[in-house]
Amino acid sequence: MKRMIALLGCLLMVSGACLTEVRANPAPASPLSVVEKTGLYLLAGDYRRALESCEQAIQERPSVEAYVRLTYVYQAIDAYLEQLSKDESWMAVEHLYLNLAYRHTEDLVDPPGGLARMAKEMIQTSVRQQSDVSAAMAVRLNKAASDRLWQEQTQWRQAHPTTWWQAFPDAWVQ
Repeated sequence: MKRMIALLGCLLMVSGACLTEVRANPAPASPLSVVEKTGLYLLAGDYRRALESCEQAIQERPSVEAYVRLTYVYQAIDAYLEQLSKDESWMAVEHLYLNLAYRHTEDLVDPPGGLARMAKEMIQTSVRQQSDVSAAMAVRLNKAASDRLWQEQTQWRQAHPTTWWQAFPDAWVQ
């Protein structure tokens, strides 16, 4: 069921449609925070926008929390790919690849190519490298805060071993 929702979300994004509701709740009157917005992207499986949101947060206001959130999204992509691989859900791997590759409407007429298994390897190699880089940056800014945030995400992963990549830890959203 979650895969079907993710697929529908991906199709809506590619067609240029915008989601205005999540879980049948009306859109909030106030703008979403970076954490809320990125959390919605993770829930929708829109990892490209989740990455872009984290990168924008670093551009606007660099902090250890921003770098850790970026690292978390890289690791979420890696874990999601691993789960899809275990499930042999190669169509979903291809959809993830397309979500990460498509940026503009011209990509619709000149689509990026790639086989799903190759895409998995390429994406995982890249997100693992970028995860290491952004984690090191977070540590340089504030090792104690970085350690605390990673303890929180470790508890989150243990509590949600097969779905942790779909959301930030609850402690990060409050």
